[in-house]
Amino acid sequence: MRILVDTNIIISGGIFPESIVGKVLAHITRNHHLVLCQYSLDEMKSVCYKKFPLRIDSLNKFLRDLEYELVDIKSIDYRNYPKIRDVDDIPVLANAIEAKADLFVTGDKDFDDVIIKTPEIINPRKYIEKYM
Repeated sequence: MRILVDTNIIISGGIFPESIVGKVLAHITRNHHLVLCQYSLDEMKSVCYKKFPLRIDSLNKFLRDLEYELVDIKSIDYRNYPKIRDVDDIPVLANAIEAKADLFVTGDKDFDDVIIKTPEIINPRKYIEKYM
């Protein structure tokens, strides 16, 4: 399966590999085709510098060693995508849709009310129940 993961999954999985999210990310990388979007990588670096400045080097190493496909939609017409509570999340959703991901794994509750056929939006616990 093609699986795009949200920023929070990259950060948690990269910094805390023994966590539930870390195990989900490891399972995805071993068994599926991981897709990341440039928007999430940029957001991840910004968040990491603010919240986990002492972990920047380990997160960068994690990303260098990680095998993934990078997608990057430069221009997004927000009217073409489902409404979401936090409009800052639309670029990630748009990348998941345009990358033709089968799953979008996120811990962000703003995606809970988004109803789309593809990709399936799923949190880490549901991923474990369904795929691990």
